[in-house]
Amino acid sequence: MLGGMSSESSSSESTSSVQNLESHECWALLRTVSVGRLAVLVDGHPDIFPINYTVDGGTLVFRTGEGTKLAGATSGSNVALEADGVDATTGLAWSVVVKGAAAAVTGTEQILDTAALYLFPWQAGRKDTFVRVTPGSITGRRFKVTAPMTWWTQLSGAVKAAPE
Repeated sequence: MLGGMSSESSSSESTSSVQNLESHECWALLRTVSVGRLAVLVDGHPDIFPINYTVDGGTLVFRTGEGTKLAGATSGSNVALEADGVDATTGLAWSVVVKGAAAAVTGTEQILDTAALYLFPWQAGRKDTFVRVTPGSITGRRFKVTAPMTWWTQLSGAVKAAPE
């Protein structure tokens, strides 16, 4: 027992404050940010990449060039895309995960429609391929951010002896 509370009750209090989001809430939140992380399978191992994306009619679209991200996303294995945010005023955070199939956008009409989304990569270089993620599932949750003194320690900002 800690301070008159069992660890069971404090654990259930922290998990009860997590709100599972409905699909329409997840989509609304995905529209409020443009950066997420794309998880793909590459040579049997997971890899993750930051991407900027846009929502387009129940799908997510990002732009990329030749390389590991494109090869992993279009290999036929499912992908996952995660985006999150926090409201500094309320202290409410959210996280949304989309899992599904990704495919390169092909065909002149589809490419022209996708180009009209005004999706411009942050990083310079050739990013000629639009990739569309079609969700098989979408899940999300909202929760109150714990006060920093709960998870921050005096060693959190300590200088390390060697680069990590």
